[in-house]
Amino acid sequence: MELDTSSWSGEGDFTQTLIDFFGNLDKVTFVRVEDARSSRSDVEYNFISNEVYVRFRTCDRQIRSRLLGIFPVARIVTEPASSLTELEHALSGCQEIGPPDYADTSMLQYLRTKRVVPPYQTRGYKLVELIRIYEVGAGSGFQEEEG
Repeated sequence: MELDTSSWSGEGDFTQTLIDFFGNLDKVTFVRVEDARSSRSDVEYNFISNEVYVRFRTCDRQIRSRLLGIFPVARIVTEPASSLTELEHALSGCQEIGPPDYADTSMLQYLRTKRVVPPYQTRGYKLVELIRIYEVGAGSGFQEEEG
């Protein structure tokens, strides 16, 4: 699996758990993690928002049809080997991750919160982590930037 974390600050334990899980899936070939602009920090809370883009392995399939209803022709169609729906089922089966808080055909979303009390401090802060997972590449409707 190819991993691109150049646009990610590295914040978010749950995001790292997702990346580790994707590394064990043979149908995932590429993962890009980015910090979202909605990240905020305050005295009483820290809001981390990350976006994860996943590309699935592709497989070729031959389709047979007739040209003008007379001549038999065959063409090769490249399709993703998996989908966000199948990824949702795999993530739901993992005890450390579980089902997403929101899911549709184009995105999976997780929202995790925890209380953090740093050493030698009487007051802690609430850490809120929002992760959105999108499919990138063939057939996803989202084309990856080249460059």
